[in-house]
Amino acid sequence: MKPKAEFKKPDVIILSMAHLAHDTFSAFLAPLLPLLIEKLGMSLSMAAFLDITRRIPALFNPFLGLLAEKTGVKYFVILTPAITAISMGLVGLANSVAMLFILLFVAGISAALFHVPSPVIVKEASGDKIGTGMSFFMVGGELARTLGPLLVISAVSLWSLEEIYRLIPLGIGASLILFIKLKNLDVDRSVRKPKEKGDTRKLLRRYWPFFTVIAGFLCFQAAMKSALTLYLPVYLTDQGASLWFAGISLSVLQFFGVIGTFCAGNISDKIGRQNTLVITSIGSVGAMALFILTQNIILLSILGLFLFASGPVLMASFQDTNSNMPTFMNSMYMFINFGVSSVLVFALGFVGDWIGLERTYQLCVLFALGTVPMAFLLTRFSRISHGL
Repeated sequence: MKPKAEFKKPDVIILSMAHLAHDTFSAFLAPLLPLLIEKLGMSLSMAAFLDITRRIPALFNPFLGLLAEKTGVKYFVILTPAITAISMGLVGLANSVAMLFILLFVAGISAALFHVPSPVIVKEASGDKIGTGMSFFMVGGELARTLGPLLVISAVSLWSLEEIYRLIPLGIGASLILFIKLKNLDVDRSVRKPKEKGDTRKLLRRYWPFFTVIAGFLCFQAAMKSALTLYLPVYLTDQGASLWFAGISLSVLQFFGVIGTFCAGNISDKIGRQNTLVITSIGSVGAMALFILTQNIILLSILGLFLFASGPVLMASFQDTNSNMPTFMNSMYMFINFGVSSVLVFALGFVGDWIGLERTYQLCVLFALGTVPMAFLLTRFSRISHGL
């Protein structure tokens, strides 16, 4: 009988803190969007392009995954918080849409370099508790999206939009701390293992049904998720709310997303990935429908619990594939996730300009119903792809 692999909690927590440090600055865009739209005179469609520009580097995720299979990844994790902090901290100084695009593109490259290899390192540190390890890791990201809006809105209130660059030293300091914490940690061990050389096409052929179901689930979910994570401050300010209330609402959504994310991976280890995804899908659709009807901020907390819970479950599903190229498999997840999200976020901006954000939110609820059958299909196609 194969002995159980150890769950290395200190290593997992360090990597979760790295996720927190990086994604805090990535979370600046949504709460600043109402101010940037007003400053540069952008439409919702143009605002959607900002988010797409930040996602474009994700198209290279499979190549970054292959690179990480052959090289060390420690300094990817260490340097990217500083790079993202610098690019996002300068967003307030942008006096043209073109400059904004460049800054967000750089932030997107940094995000891709961080997110492709780090989950694989988490897997190695998680032993037999992959779902739990992914939850720890994802909590760092979701907590960052809770703190990020509060941090940047506070900076705008204290200084101004143009002076949020004063937050940059926080990101540089985070990278220095990570260097101290990770310099003696053998995080590169996760990529030094037997590899299936030259058979990426074989992997794609073998797992394409699994990839298709994941893409379908993410497609139906992405409309609702993008509407809330990117356009919620714009939606609420259009309804007459203050920028502070809009920022707090986004943080409430993200904070309870932390709880949902933390619990979901452990729950999926016990009741299965499919059952967890079905529950979270039904909960997300119901909570968003009620929020649109009532505008009650309490419903955002319930929505956050369900909406973000699918993240660690999907990541764990990819790591469950037992491929000899786990970093490449994770890069495929990131590629599918960001690719699908980019298409949906632009579609939302276009539809929002056409019929308004309120009706767009209503359409998102109906569209998100498709996540339920996709969740039921996951186990079936996963078994087919794995040859079971």
